[in-house]
Amino acid sequence: MMKSYVHEGGCQCGAVRYRTTQLPKRVLACHCATCKRRTGSAYGIGVYFEDNAVEFTGEILQGYEFLSDESGRWIRNEFCPACGTTVSWTLELRPGLRAIAGGTYDDPNWFEVQAHIWTRSARDDMHYPDHIEVFEKALPPM
Repeated sequence: MMKSYVHEGGCQCGAVRYRTTQLPKRVLACHCATCKRRTGSAYGIGVYFEDNAVEFTGEILQGYEFLSDESGRWIRNEFCPACGTTVSWTLELRPGLRAIAGGTYDDPNWFEVQAHIWTRSARDDMHYPDHIEVFEKALPPM
């Protein structure tokens, strides 16, 4: 029997929905200042896919593009125009990839975090599982 790689999610109000149709290329917990502000939490989880593995329905996402204070490259957050939930983002550094905010999946337990990045910006009380890679800065290019 073949395992399904289709998973769905959406924003808080339900106006934006998405479906991912492949295994993710990477799943990262990011402790950078941008992800902390984007999520309002201690870190953000990005589930990265090839762009063609993500299908959106419902409202058209709005975007906010800015330059990273670390790399000087652009980051484009995409969010629901109704409730403001950040659902997705793209990075100049990783063309052809799209991140989905891990907490927006209907079942956010289907994926496994592979690495914690930008840990030099992490909260002082953060602890990491022994089996997960930890990087003070970004991952090396794929």
